[in-house]
Amino acid sequence: MAQIEIRLPKMGESVTEATITNWLKNIGDTVEIDEPLVEVATDKVDNELPSEFSGVLIKKLFEKDEVAKVGDVIAILSTDEAAEIQETTSVSSSTENSVSAAETIPNSITNLNPPAEDASSLKSETGKFFSPLVKSIAKKEGVTANELDQINGSGQGGRVTKKDILEFVENKSKNGSVVSAVQTSAEDNANANAKTQTPISSAVNKESVSVTTASIKGPVVPINAGDEIIEMDRMRKLIAEHMVMSKHVSPHVTSFVEADVTNIVNWRNSIKNEFLKREGENITFTPIFIEAIVKAIKDFPMINVSVSGTTIIKRKDINVGMATALPSGNLIVPVLKNADRMNLVGITKAVNEMANNARNNKLKPEDIQGGTFTVTNVGSFGNVMGTPIINQPQVAILALGAIRKIPAVIETPEGDFIGIRHKMFLSHSYDHRVVDGSLGGQFVKKVADYLEQFDPKRTF
Repeated sequence: MAQIEIRLPKMGESVTEATITNWLKNIGDTVEIDEPLVEVATDKVDNELPSEFSGVLIKKLFEKDEVAKVGDVIAILSTDEAAEIQETTSVSSSTENSVSAAETIPNSITNLNPPAEDASSLKSETGKFFSPLVKSIAKKEGVTANELDQINGSGQGGRVTKKDILEFVENKSKNGSVVSAVQTSAEDNANANAKTQTPISSAVNKESVSVTTASIKGPVVPINAGDEIIEMDRMRKLIAEHMVMSKHVSPHVTSFVEADVTNIVNWRNSIKNEFLKREGENITFTPIFIEAIVKAIKDFPMINVSVSGTTIIKRKDINVGMATALPSGNLIVPVLKNADRMNLVGITKAVNEMANNARNNKLKPEDIQGGTFTVTNVGSFGNVMGTPIINQPQVAILALGAIRKIPAVIETPEGDFIGIRHKMFLSHSYDHRVVDGSLGGQFVKKVADYLEQFDPKRTF
């Protein structure tokens, strides 16, 4: 019978001993490579120790709360599944005589060779080592090879342990489940048919998110006399989690451009009554801005992408999310599907319908899914510009500032002069992992160009 000694490893330059705080396996349990076997505590840290070998646990040489020295044998594994299990409660136990002489525990493992494993099954495409247990969990949980390569292992030499892969899977599940969790939150807030609403696009690709806010701890805030304590509602908590996650997933950069929208303002003022009479809808500035944004996305399609690990997903459809404030003060992002296939009248009707349904808690689940680019109108609150946070898993978001009358230099063939113009700022935040300043800046400038080149004589 082949037996393997499990020793207490070195856990730091000045650490010479550790206390056994909890055994994670019982006598007779199967232990896989890199599977946590025991919890120990030192004067510096508490750790789970993974097994460096696979086998059946047949003996514990230290019990809970006992202190072991670095290098001490703390457990014995058997590589023979048919081996008799030796029940031992402590190193001084007198039950040793129940074990046959043939099963005497060796003093070293110099001549003990665990079963050979297929080396090809333990390497990723990049050559990184993964144990069979880790690869089995990854396969079961749908973790891709690219994602495995990105996990920072806590094991020896940076090896990915069972704990690492399970934490990664849990984090994926938490971030991916933001959608389903938030989709039920509006029922708590509005007591209407909006229980499937979410403040974010529910097209979140779970594989694109591997960062969790669980490890991010905020400061301890003192409460003073007279302070009012307001508990976040469920929707607000999930918005907060999603926003913090986005800032940690994507390095945000924001570019600003000022656009002269005088022609648009004048045109809308001249046709809004006729538009209402003919279409039965009010035309706002938002559909006109969305039309320009869609044109710019066609010019710069790499803005319409998502990131999954080290893979860029270039979206075929242009689905524009429209951040909308709810009566509760929370935000929701209904999505205009295939906005590039709509004319201005179609965009106007879709925008009005989505905004009304959002404010009246009548959005359906499909209304908030599949966004590829988001627009938020900070100008509706009187703000001239903003630095919006990217709506994951998208890579860009555009904030529309307030339209203001300002004095400006007007260039004409006859010379320059000062005139009153309607101007606004466009604030474009983008993911610097895949969108550089050149692309991000050119895109928002192209949007401004389309707005400034608006034909004041066009029909609707």
